[in-house]
Amino acid sequence: MIRPLLCAALLMVLPPTAAPALADPAPVPAATSSEPYELVRALQAVQDGIANGDTAAHGSHIALIRQVGEKFLAADANVWSNPQNGQAVVIYLLSGGAPQLVRKLPRDKMSVDGRLFDGALAYVEGRQDEARELLKDVKPRTLPSGLGGQVALVQGALFARTEASLAIERLDDARLLLPGTLVEEAALRREILLVGQAEDFDKFEFLTLAYIRHYRNSIYAGDFWQRFSTGLTQSSLALDERRFARIVTLLDQIDRASRIKLHLMIARNAMLRGLMPVTRLAAERALALSADASAERERAHLFRGASRALTDEYDGGLAELKALDRSKLPERDVVLLNATLQLALDVRKPFAGGPAATADKPPATPARLDLASSNATLTRAQKQLGELELLAKDRRP
Repeated sequence: MIRPLLCAALLMVLPPTAAPALADPAPVPAATSSEPYELVRALQAVQDGIANGDTAAHGSHIALIRQVGEKFLAADANVWSNPQNGQAVVIYLLSGGAPQLVRKLPRDKMSVDGRLFDGALAYVEGRQDEARELLKDVKPRTLPSGLGGQVALVQGALFARTEASLAIERLDDARLLLPGTLVEEAALRREILLVGQAEDFDKFEFLTLAYIRHYRNSIYAGDFWQRFSTGLTQSSLALDERRFARIVTLLDQIDRASRIKLHLMIARNAMLRGLMPVTRLAAERALALSADASAERERAHLFRGASRALTDEYDGGLAELKALDRSKLPERDVVLLNATLQLALDVRKPFAGGPAATADKPPATPARLDLASSNATLTRAQKQLGELELLAKDRRP
């Protein structure tokens, strides 16, 4: 309800020729009495439409940003003594506004916190270290929500690499200060990767479900799922079999092709770490989703076959591996297949030294012999799989 009202307000504060400019960036007359903060609120409302999948808003907002900037330049110098208008300039910058245009405004007449103004300018001009220094002590929750949310979002980006916990805290602030907006949508996209890297599964799951619930139609939803995939597969989040059902629930929200790809990535990662239960669970999900005779199905058989052959279904797993069509596997998986087959065959080989080496030892019980063999095999398997993964990485372009 708020967004349509603000969009209507935009049409009121911009001159008549500006309305069609939302689709066609025609020049906007300079003279106007609109307050800068009103223009920025209306701009934010249009940008919020992008978070809800409004393609028209996405197509026109760049022209709108330019128009708002031009109206800033045309504004009477006295308007900048109003703190709301000074803060609007900071929001404008952090919303994609042009810094070269802002530099033409009467800075000496502007009522605005110097750290915010200079920090925002440094950020949009790519001077990250300077921006980080200027904005590091700003507390977003002490600012008006429209400004505080934007500043918190930028702080989240500035501190993501150096102070991840602070970045996550600021992105939380951004979400809480501006719910239902493009700022919250962007905060969710950025935060999902950070909490994945922090191995915080509960929050990873919470953020994913929040995004699905509110922004599944966002213009930037593809970027979210890309970060989600990276956070999931470059961490240990998906490698705990106790969480697997929850992982499946999250993956069920995305398209089938992406689901297959992610299940295969999880299966491979789990296999290289010797986590056979997760390898098998993920491989079986990929099998259920993939088409007959597809390359994805062949890879799923590879991971399931390996998990069977190296655990409790030796004969069935080995047969599954031998039946694979190697021509459908990527090179690095062929290397993995060869190693897995060798390991599986080694499982039934006697240990070096044979009976002579154990002649002086008391006979072991069958249970002791089985346990030693299993442990040795698994140790060798994990070591060799790790070496193969390093070899495969070296061969990648």
